[in-house]
Amino acid sequence: MAIHPFVDYVKIYFKSGKGGNGAVSWRREKFVPKGGPNGGDGGEGGSIFVKGNRQLWTLLDLKYRKYITAEDAGNGQDNNKKGKNGANIVLDVPLGTILIDSETDEIIGEITDEGQELMILKGGRGGKGNTFFKTATHQAPDFAQPGGEPLERTVVMELKVLADVGLVGFPNAGKSTLLSVLSEAKPKIADYPFTTLVPNLGIVRYKDFQSFVMADIPGIIEGASEGKGLGVQFLRHIERNSVLLFMIAGDCDDICKEYDILLNEIQQFNPELMDKPRLLAITKSDLLDKELEKELGKTVKKLKVPYLFISAITQTNTNKLKDILWKMINEE
Repeated sequence: MAIHPFVDYVKIYFKSGKGGNGAVSWRREKFVPKGGPNGGDGGEGGSIFVKGNRQLWTLLDLKYRKYITAEDAGNGQDNNKKGKNGANIVLDVPLGTILIDSETDEIIGEITDEGQELMILKGGRGGKGNTFFKTATHQAPDFAQPGGEPLERTVVMELKVLADVGLVGFPNAGKSTLLSVLSEAKPKIADYPFTTLVPNLGIVRYKDFQSFVMADIPGIIEGASEGKGLGVQFLRHIERNSVLLFMIAGDCDDICKEYDILLNEIQQFNPELMDKPRLLAITKSDLLDKELEKELGKTVKKLKVPYLFISAITQTNTNKLKDILWKMINEE
């Protein structure tokens, strides 16, 4: 089986750099037998940051990095020379990455913007040399401050795909086909369930050089919120979508029943998702004649959700779909 490069969960042990010790040193110049203190400060230990990078869409680069340690700082030296600072570590992560302390479950923060930086651990402070402690009444301090100890923590990183529109539907509802037609994405498409095993993102071009992001979430099945099928592994990606586009094949046995199942799985996973704007796209309408489509429309109206019959194959109503989605995104 092929290994998919999509990784949306990693757990890493981090340790910052130790601060450098301050130096105890004295001036030793000719004709100055009792020179004063000249011990320099220690450097700052390396800190660890994560940084948002919109070019990334997976945590794959961090999957095999289980331990990450920043550089220790150098100690202070004579002649008031400060020790070298430890190098910081900056890890690029995709937008939509949430960082959680694995011991306390505290949310450290989340990365949502390009270039946004978030500190995971601060490096140990540099210790002060004996020069710092010289006073009018204490001209020759013979002590210095040790460097600050490094910090450590284990962090879980979870990726929730950031997209304007999330495609929600059972396996083989035509989500991947629609994404390939509306955008430049090339998801795997085949006529069997669970073709999509990872979320796929596509940029949908709109009028006047505008665009929005659409995410094809792997197919949901009944019981997904309890871990069945692909389980909750990908349901969390729906949380970051502005609009939910439900997709149900027009040739299924019962459109209303399938919609209710999908809605229930989302509600069980996170009730707050019920507040997101929803649109129902009845796919594969090229397989329906006008009379059947009219009858199905009467049934679907009972759901009290905006709906549209579409066909990605013949591109029926795909432009109208983009118009509706664009309006919903901007209203949101």
